[in-house]
Amino acid sequence: MTHVRDINSEARGPTWLRSLSAALYLGVASVAVTAPAGAIEIFGFKLFEGEEAETVVVADPLSYSVTLEVAGADPEGELRAELESASQLVQGADRPVAGSIGLIQRANGDFEQLIAALYENARYAGEVRILLDGRRLAELPPDADLRSAGPVPVRILVEPGKQFRFGDVNIRDVDGRAYAADEQGLISGQLARSTVILDAEQALVLELEKDGHPFAQVSGRDVGADHARGVLDVSLTLEAGPTAPFGQTAVDGAESVNSAFIARMAGVKQGEQYDPEELAAAEKRLRSLEVFSSVTVRGSESLAADGSVPVQVKVAERKHRYLGAGATYSSTDGGGLEAYWGHRNLFGRAEKLRIEGSVSSLGMTSEAKDMTWRGAMLFEKPGVLGPASKFTSKLEVEQENPDAYRRFSVEAAAGVSYELTPEQTVSAGVNVEYARLTDSFNVDLETITVALPLEYVRDTRDNKLNPTSGTRLALLVEPTYELNAGATFVKLRAEASAYRALDADKRFVVAGRVAAGSIYGADLASIPANRRFYAGGGGSVRGYGYQDIGPVNAAGQPTGGRSVLEASGEVRIQVTETVGIVPFVDAGLVSASESFSGSDFKLGAGVGLRYGTPFGPLRIDVAVPLNKGPLDPDYGIYAGIGQAF
Repeated sequence: MTHVRDINSEARGPTWLRSLSAALYLGVASVAVTAPAGAIEIFGFKLFEGEEAETVVVADPLSYSVTLEVAGADPEGELRAELESASQLVQGADRPVAGSIGLIQRANGDFEQLIAALYENARYAGEVRILLDGRRLAELPPDADLRSAGPVPVRILVEPGKQFRFGDVNIRDVDGRAYAADEQGLISGQLARSTVILDAEQALVLELEKDGHPFAQVSGRDVGADHARGVLDVSLTLEAGPTAPFGQTAVDGAESVNSAFIARMAGVKQGEQYDPEELAAAEKRLRSLEVFSSVTVRGSESLAADGSVPVQVKVAERKHRYLGAGATYSSTDGGGLEAYWGHRNLFGRAEKLRIEGSVSSLGMTSEAKDMTWRGAMLFEKPGVLGPASKFTSKLEVEQENPDAYRRFSVEAAAGVSYELTPEQTVSAGVNVEYARLTDSFNVDLETITVALPLEYVRDTRDNKLNPTSGTRLALLVEPTYELNAGATFVKLRAEASAYRALDADKRFVVAGRVAAGSIYGADLASIPANRRFYAGGGGSVRGYGYQDIGPVNAAGQPTGGRSVLEASGEVRIQVTETVGIVPFVDAGLVSASESFSGSDFKLGAGVGLRYGTPFGPLRIDVAVPLNKGPLDPDYGIYAGIGQAF
């Protein structure tokens, strides 16, 4: 229950403040309008799926013009901007309404939204008047005819009043236990924004829910506005309700995905104490299966007969088959094309099958034997060792011909990854590869290599394709045995990146990356060429050719190395909502020894252009080598999807 009262009965506050419940306005700031997504279809295939756009036909269309007048000082224009954002009359002025009734309805809704915006600005003595064709909204009959020769003139008059500050704040539960108000942001003397009250309420309820109270609520809210002193006294009453464990999980909306599998992958353990974070983790886990267009995981609104809280999972399945194509370009490495087909729910338990192929170095060679191409079949099965686990496997055939070597290979790999926490993952696997290699040390050398990669990843980035905050750390240990030569070695690699926005709107983001690796246990010639370290190119040190940084043989061809160091720094500047520029500097070193000795750093710098899309930014980078060698290019141009790192 919410009660708003005037401490000063003689205060000249507007009538709505004394007569309407604050619950009607608190927390209501604006209405978000989301445009439905469309679908792009080529040769009968939908490449990007979404909801079909709807065409809205307005009966008896009526146009209007609107002005918003805000009394008092507003030097920065912040209050006006907030009011304009909250007003559907202003936001929808370019869209006709359905006759006079439609305009009156929109104006009535606007009144509540504008009052809510004033509350959010800590203004509890304000007044809003809306005039339609010169007549006050409150005086218009429901069937008023507002039609005129042109657009109906609409005036919104706002008297904001002064800003209130918090006065006495009292928070207790129904048993009389007191809570510290300042810990919730309700601090006497601070601006009394309605959102602060709501945020405090949500935080208090969440803490109770984390303690196992699924039905915790704010059962009373008493807000007193003292107009003479300009303060707002707040009294909140909390009701924890009973503690309860989780009950059974029920699934609604499943079609071709097995319901029992969905319940198991939600991972909410029956009998454990209720915790809203477990429900949020279950929802995230189900979304990561990529077979649902929407997922909600909630506790029931009432207890079961055994005193538990049943868990309700509601899903909507997406299309399980997909296909796509892509292209890349680099002035140093040529063009590339790729295509893929996949199934997200092969056997009814979110098993993924993906078949993909690619060809690159287009325009760099006309000989088929020198082409770079790849074909692969990948299979993934979630939940093999519990909800947090995933089995992956692949069969890959590849031919590549970079400057350092020529390679034809057939590789089979399988492994299991396990999510320790939402941010931390460990994985282990086995790779078996047959390869025919020609490099600085060998001609048509056949190798059979068995590797056991072990990896740990900690990822706190807010967005995988375009991060603005967080970090990513990846550590790899890969023991390897080459059967033909009898060589045994261990590959170690670590990579870390960090991202930080410099402003609240995240229009300026600083990004950095460092990577290091070494190979121990075998000399350079005994290590298969494709398992050595290289640097240079679009994903490494821009401005140089692909894998061209490091030791070279007498003919000037790269040999690869046993150790590598890389570093990159960028400033990502968002110029418009979709366009950004990125100045950057890269550095890299590849050494023939495992101790990083005997080689110098290569530096590259340049600037990139980014264009935002729903599937990540399109990237074009132009870079030049800063300490160019005789074999290095004058510049490099790189294109792709997603940020460079």
